[in-house]
Amino acid sequence: MAALYEGYTLCGLVPDQNLSSSGIQGIEEERDRDHVVVTDSTRSVTLYKVSDQKPLGSWTVKQGQKLTCPAVFNSQTNEYVAVTDNKCVIDRREHFCLFRVLFLQVSSDVWKVHCTHGGEPVVLFQRGAVRLLDSLLAAPQQPIEEVLAQEETIRWSTIIVAETQQFIIITTEQKGEHFLYLQRLNPNSVQRYRLEREEPGLSPLSFSAIYKDKHICLLYLYPNGHMYQSVLSVRGLGTEEGVQALPLPRSLLLGLPVGDGQLEAASAMALDEAHVAVVGVPHPSAGGGKDFLCIWNTNFQTLQAGKEMAGKIYGQLWSYSNKVFIPHGKTLSIIPFECPKSSLASALGKLKHTKTEESKTPNSVPSWNNILHGEKAQPSKTAETRRTRTTRKSQSTTNLTTDQVLELIKTAPVEEIQKEVEGFLTRSEFQDLQPSVGQLALTLVSRSLADPAFYSSSTLAQLVHTRCLCHSVCPDLVLLALEKKDYFLCQLCLQFFPDIPEAVTCACLKAFISMPDVDAEKVSLEPNSVTFMENLITRDRAEAGLQNGFSPTSSVVNDRQTRAEDKKKASAPSQLICPVGLHKAVLINEILQTPYSDTFLLPHLKDLSSQNVMLFLQYLQFLYLKYSQDAFPQMEGFRSPSLSQIMDWVCLLLDAHFTVLVMTPEAKGLLLNLHSFVKSQVRLVSELGKIEGSLQQLHKMKAKESIGQYSIEIIELF
Repeated sequence: MAALYEGYTLCGLVPDQNLSSSGIQGIEEERDRDHVVVTDSTRSVTLYKVSDQKPLGSWTVKQGQKLTCPAVFNSQTNEYVAVTDNKCVIDRREHFCLFRVLFLQVSSDVWKVHCTHGGEPVVLFQRGAVRLLDSLLAAPQQPIEEVLAQEETIRWSTIIVAETQQFIIITTEQKGEHFLYLQRLNPNSVQRYRLEREEPGLSPLSFSAIYKDKHICLLYLYPNGHMYQSVLSVRGLGTEEGVQALPLPRSLLLGLPVGDGQLEAASAMALDEAHVAVVGVPHPSAGGGKDFLCIWNTNFQTLQAGKEMAGKIYGQLWSYSNKVFIPHGKTLSIIPFECPKSSLASALGKLKHTKTEESKTPNSVPSWNNILHGEKAQPSKTAETRRTRTTRKSQSTTNLTTDQVLELIKTAPVEEIQKEVEGFLTRSEFQDLQPSVGQLALTLVSRSLADPAFYSSSTLAQLVHTRCLCHSVCPDLVLLALEKKDYFLCQLCLQFFPDIPEAVTCACLKAFISMPDVDAEKVSLEPNSVTFMENLITRDRAEAGLQNGFSPTSSVVNDRQTRAEDKKKASAPSQLICPVGLHKAVLINEILQTPYSDTFLLPHLKDLSSQNVMLFLQYLQFLYLKYSQDAFPQMEGFRSPSLSQIMDWVCLLLDAHFTVLVMTPEAKGLLLNLHSFVKSQVRLVSELGKIEGSLQQLHKMKAKESIGQYSIEIIELF
């Protein structure tokens, strides 16, 4: 059966004052399925990394301009294409860079830009004409023909690839009549269809299209809950434009419940050949006043999954890479889903999945009487023998359901809870764990907060290790671990949770830095990260070289303004001493590797005391010096912060506390050392820039095929 898993938040929304719009125009997937481009209803385009729920970059059009269609990503040229004020096409290159922006003023109003993965962007004009972007680049002011009739306006459009050809699908409205245009590119052709009338005054709320069985299937939802399907053939389209509208047959696919009145802000989207996602439609078994995201099986007309959505529903829905993007209230949420192939048994919810050999035995497959009426099938002797063997193995452990384990957590002692949760995780399939782990964690945390004497560290660590949890599912878990001084659990959460808020990250940082080294050494931590720091701190290095642009001795010699005490501090790296203990360093390293947005992190960093900032900067300086040694091996396979992450945190701390550090006498020498870091980096980059051309020529040179044991080769660089 289809399943909806625990969701998480991608970003906040700024809806209209009357809450009629979510403030989002569109969402487009980028090249690697882990990045999406979000276009708001005014002036901004933002690139997000889905796995981290963090913005990677954004750009805004000029004051007075307005984005009039969602931005799309052209994977052929790594360009972002958008439209402002209906007539200006923006071609922005190199990953949201502020440079190389191309503006095209076209001769007719643009409706939308469509682009498929690996295909060229297609510009659709408001009067129905279609142009490839390259043709507009060659002649922006070329005349644009009118395809639509008078008083006919576009309501929805999309692009589909069918049999290696691109098709543009447009739905329009004219005086209460609804039409569909199917346009093929290369060779160009268009066919017009007329949609059958529904009840008087009813217009489709949403459209969705999918290509299956060599046909395009169009799904459209009406306010009365009727979802229809129309099938379009991609073959047989002539090269002449079809002016006469052909009738478009339809069939009723689903009759959805509407509750009191009719649907208003609802949307339906095809997920695959047999499943459709619906939002804004009442759940059949839930009360009124609640909005749900549901997955329906269209083959068997059954509801297979549902999730309540808090806040107002705007009737918008996007789906990429088995994830549903849905704006609701003031949040844009991502809901992972799964739609396996369905049988009638699974559609009726009567096909039980077990981990015993019985379910894999052909003779033990349930009959139709068993599926439809619940009659017990007669197992074969082999199945009976294997069932007995499995039962004997599990006699010592009671197979509790999720609800039974949840009830057990509310009252049972820690040892019993740990045993039952461990057994539950062992015998559960991964797809079954997704919704269950969040419920178990929430119940454990709730009891721990209500009863200070109760706390099960090992059970919570087991749940985090499943990687089915995130901060948005159990937001109190990290703060509870800090309160209980369970720093091992804090470390696991920092490693496995991609959506920890910046405020919680700073709370962990403050707790780690303020903790005495003696207490930190008593904490059990993840061995991989401890091994890295042991090698970094205890390994003696006899020599140090110039790497990453810094050699402490040379920088002091070249900088005559550096004082004598600074020379002493910038002595050979082999004499460096880590300013914090081993385990405290391991915990701080987890902070350095946690995803964040500097915009949201800076206000919380300002809450750190000057002593904590000094200690943190000294540790970052220690890491930088160690990383700058030629003798230090970059050990792959060990969890450790990167050099860029170290420098990013140095910049963040200086931005947040620069005034305080300048006024603190103890920080003067540290700031001078940091200044030498930056100066040496700039000097190195400058020198590398001088030989960039020569290095490129070396890269292009072909190695000789036959080289003896000893050879001298003279290379002339121009």
